[in-house]
Amino acid sequence: MAQLVRQQRVNADVGYHSFALQESDDGELPMPFPDDYESGVFLNGFPGRLDFYSGGHTHTATLIVEVWDGPPPEQDPSAWDEQGEAEFESTSGEVAVWSGSVGRTETFALGSPGSWHVRAHCVGRGEAAALSEGEGTGHDVERYLVQFWPAKP
Repeated sequence: MAQLVRQQRVNADVGYHSFALQESDDGELPMPFPDDYESGVFLNGFPGRLDFYSGGHTHTATLIVEVWDGPPPEQDPSAWDEQGEAEFESTSGEVAVWSGSVGRTETFALGSPGSWHVRAHCVGRGEAAALSEGEGTGHDVERYLVQFWPAKP
């Protein structure tokens, strides 16, 4: 059974419905965020980058990032608004949170460079959309669980 290695809470400053998780050592990325960002796609993987489409236009989402030593237990799909999976390649073992409106913000450690599987879940999308249409911004309304585990044992 897989074991949780580390867990960290980070904030994502969402701008224009978007944010990304990107390889921290991003100088060699073929397409840094927001190049080729695709609106409306919940989770879109690029080399060294994961783009997220948020339910709200401008707000601060909360991410719980988990690193596992193998595939984590499946989540109950009825508990989440959206789910997706992608692959992620890290050359540094560190990932940065990127916003289309403010750029690079927080970072978190994977623990080692390499190839990773990623599973992402989100809840609060409707509430974030309603806030964007009404008051404009919110904090911790839209929440994500993003799980990483090594692609190669």
